[in-house]
Amino acid sequence: MINELKQARLEKLKNIKKAGINPYPAKCERTHTIKQAIDSFDAFSKTKKVIILAGRIRTIRTHGGLTFANIEDQSGQIQLFLKRDEISNEAYKMVKNLDIGDFIGINGMLFTTKKGEKTLLVKKYKIFTKSLLPLPEKWHGLSDEEIRYRKRYLDLIINKDIKELFIKRTGFINNIREYLNLKGYLEVETPVMEAIPGGADAEPFTTHHNKLDIDLYLRISLELHLKRLMVGGFEKIYEIGKVFRNEGMSTQHLQEFTMLEFYWAYADYEDLMTFVENFYMNIIKKTFGALEIEYQDTVLNFKAPWPRIDYREIVLKESGVNIDLYPTKETMQKIVKEKGIKIDPKAGRGRLIDQLYKKLVRPKLIQPSFLINHPLDISPLAKRKDDDQTKTQRMQILIAAAEVGNGFSELNNPIDQRERFEAQDKLRAEGDNEAQMMDEDFVEALEYGMPPTAGFGVGIDRLFMILTNQESIRDVVFFPTMRQKSSKYNNI
Repeated sequence: MINELKQARLEKLKNIKKAGINPYPAKCERTHTIKQAIDSFDAFSKTKKVIILAGRIRTIRTHGGLTFANIEDQSGQIQLFLKRDEISNEAYKMVKNLDIGDFIGINGMLFTTKKGEKTLLVKKYKIFTKSLLPLPEKWHGLSDEEIRYRKRYLDLIINKDIKELFIKRTGFINNIREYLNLKGYLEVETPVMEAIPGGADAEPFTTHHNKLDIDLYLRISLELHLKRLMVGGFEKIYEIGKVFRNEGMSTQHLQEFTMLEFYWAYADYEDLMTFVENFYMNIIKKTFGALEIEYQDTVLNFKAPWPRIDYREIVLKESGVNIDLYPTKETMQKIVKEKGIKIDPKAGRGRLIDQLYKKLVRPKLIQPSFLINHPLDISPLAKRKDDDQTKTQRMQILIAAAEVGNGFSELNNPIDQRERFEAQDKLRAEGDNEAQMMDEDFVEALEYGMPPTAGFGVGIDRLFMILTNQESIRDVVFFPTMRQKSSKYNNI
């Protein structure tokens, strides 16, 4: 069916070329967007001002010597009225070679039809792009979620709300930048390819540099290079960039996603919590107009203050496990298994605690809150608490049973950092592919001295997914990574 429709359009393309018309011109005149034309409708229609619009044909219907069509640009839609008497007979004959999906330019004057619809009376038109494939029907042709992700361009054409969602996402990120810039933060860029991946517990992707003949990793975090910049003398910096983690897929996980990280000299995690509360409230209110956001079957209230929840206490309350009573990997393995949780036998004590927490505790943390006092085992880059060396000065933001922000008083003691890297390296040697690697260059940087610093990171995609009440993180990413294309997706 698709091939037959395409063939029909190819015949129309031949007709257009035979008439000496270039169906793909480079130069395209346009004096106004459709929205500008509608906003100035009264003035333009009264003076019979000739304007030039351009857009994609969304509907077209011909009745003898009359043709009505609707065109659309990014700003909106408008009806066109083509009349044989208003354009040349030869030009009107070419109308039969136009299809839904074609881009055209139109010279004309605005008027109101008897039904009260704002319309452009066409005096002249020009083909800008001849489309060769038909657009799918809104509900029947693009209901397959897999196709929507693979052919996002069609999703954007057919579903106006999807386009609006991505426009809002851009506004959301702009609001993040604006807030941080106003607070004195400097936006920076750091390498995407690294010799040693670090800053998170995740398995990296690998690549190869042909000229240097070295293997490199796609970064799993922005953290360690940003901290090097803090060593270099910057005091407030941030980066918004892609990170890559070769891990499982879910409605809240992607292998490639957008991360925000910022670092603040002479501040600690207590300062950070106050700052982040205001930061989230500001960007949410500015983007969505409210601090109460609907998500699934609940209403999330972002108004400060958010509760602060002790890690050990909440795990004890929800799972019945006092993690302090299981100081080794072996004892922790036993109790986690007793709770019916499938474990990775290569995981260290820290990841076992994390599995216990994620399975039995995190699903119950719905309203915006801070999780604090994390065990040292799961926080290899955070400072220890002064009053309890087994815990760290770390906070996580929990929203709708998901981690949507992570920060701490950054570890700037190079001796302590080396010991923690060595512990992580040992776990890696034992088979834990998510354990962090020793980064000698980073440790050396710390030996030159990094000021007391608070650092924070958040996956923008996940946060925006929750704030816009989407079912999957794929819904807020233009082109999520998919399996290799198969023939079933070649046609709609």
